Amino acid sequence: MQRSNVALRLQVSLLEEAKRIAEQDGVALNQFINVAVAEKLSAMRTEEYLRTRAARADLSRAKKILEKSGQGHTALPGDERHAL
Repeated sequence: MQRSNVALRLQVSLLEEAKRIAEQDGVALNQFINVAVAEKLSAMRTEEYLRTRAARADLSRAKKILEKSGQGHTALPGDERHAL
């Protein structure tokens, strides 16, 4: 894995909290920051993926599928249907 250095300016409060959490987790601050950045990137990619999928969605088709689900079965408590 190729590595690079970058100057990172953090608010003092963020840096102190990051150091504290990294120490609690038993990892180096650098590792903690790498994981935090990776998690944020993953969340952003997931959001983009879901937006792309939602744009292709056919809501009327989804409603028809949901209408068929559970037919012939009695709903259990907590399984009540709610209008879309």
